[in-house]
Amino acid sequence: MNENEMADLKMDADNLYRQDTFTDQKVGTLTRMTPVTADGEPDDSRPVRYIGQAQIMTPMGAIPLSFEIPADSLAEAVEGFAAEAEKAIERTIEEAREMQREAASRLVVPGQEGGKIQLP
Repeated sequence: MNENEMADLKMDADNLYRQDTFTDQKVGTLTRMTPVTADGEPDDSRPVRYIGQAQIMTPMGAIPLSFEIPADSLAEAVEGFAAEAEKAIERTIEEAREMQREAASRLVVPGQEGGKIQLP
């Protein structure tokens, strides 16, 4: 590990959060990210964040999803979970389609211009 990589490992004492995890043991998990100071005291100058986690099953296996839920309370985060999960699923599907398009555009098909193999 070089010096730059070691510097990247230093924790940011001004950006610490305490995590509280909630689950219904069916659909997913909510993590409440409460900002704290370096002393572990609540930092009221920054907002609490809510992160949803779920997974979707595909023929290739489970794909984990992680998404932020705009909310001012745990109750609001629970209420907003489904809508934000749906958005995360749509983004994941679009990203997979884009990856497929990129992979297809890299394929070399015999007979296409620039796709010919030349031997010495």
